[in-house]
Amino acid sequence: MSAPIIHGGGITEAAAAFGGVPRDWLDLSTGVNPNPVSLPDIPVNAWHRLPDRHLVDGARAAAARYYRSGDVLPLPVPGTQSVIQLLPRLIKAGRRVAIFAPTYGEYARVLLAAGFAVDEITAPDDLTAEHGLAILVNPNNPTGQAHFPGEIIALARRMKANNGTLLVDEAFGDTQPDLSVAFSVAEHDNLIVFRSFGKFFGLAGLRLGFVIAGEPVLSAFREWLGPWSVSGPALVIAAALMNADTNAVQSAITERKTALEDVLLRAGLKIIGGTPLFTLVELEQAAHLHTHLCRAYILTRKFDYAPSWLRIGLAPDVAGDTRLADALRRADLA
Repeated sequence: MSAPIIHGGGITEAAAAFGGVPRDWLDLSTGVNPNPVSLPDIPVNAWHRLPDRHLVDGARAAAARYYRSGDVLPLPVPGTQSVIQLLPRLIKAGRRVAIFAPTYGEYARVLLAAGFAVDEITAPDDLTAEHGLAILVNPNNPTGQAHFPGEIIALARRMKANNGTLLVDEAFGDTQPDLSVAFSVAEHDNLIVFRSFGKFFGLAGLRLGFVIAGEPVLSAFREWLGPWSVSGPALVIAAALMNADTNAVQSAITERKTALEDVLLRAGLKIIGGTPLFTLVELEQAAHLHTHLCRAYILTRKFDYAPSWLRIGLAPDVAGDTRLADALRRADLA
């Protein structure tokens, strides 16, 4: 079995290693909106009954409008990680997988564990006829590298010529909707889009995502996940929030991102990438800084494959910005 991937989060483990209890910590290790939106009213029946069909239909219709997927109704799933686990079932045995890297590590881990040959690539020209699946995270995590729809559609056509599938993970797409190719799925039967719900709305604990794809793929995922895979309350919340005006959420994220970058630049850190929900910095003493911040009960995300990188998420408020700034001021980075 392959080794587990180190992800953001893990405040309990950090507190066990460095002290304090989870509530003492400022978690900047994830790319999740630090200010969760207010929850809508949830009917008692959503808790009491198994998820009724009308709840699923309502969430799918709301998702189609929100993601602009046209006539393709996105499939609600219990977090996109759940369908990443199912990817090996979609690929014909013997074909290779190409992953635009570096990126979210679960794709390679799952596919390698299933026995597939995985090639980490950096450009479309690295694709070959042997690749039955190509995976692109857009905008990318953790670098923030972005590809525009025209480039991605050209990539889907290239994969189609070799009977291959293109999977585009748009987990951070809510903050940059102009990058999405959800609108193109209806015209490209080899294109699959994954969307995360919890990052933008600050509700990662809801464990909800959506798959946008042709009906054969959606039917397969539906069968593999089994009945009632998404809870009734999650479906109610999704429909309500995706039908609502999200401009205030976007504005708040932009404000928090601006504040974060101001703190980092004032500390003399070099910003090399990111999305509106996190910033990637590079420095030779990244491991030292990560440990220093942990001693101040501030958790960031480090990377074993890029020891000079730190990913730093948004603080929830000015007090969090000040706490980070004070800790950075005390760091010895000479």
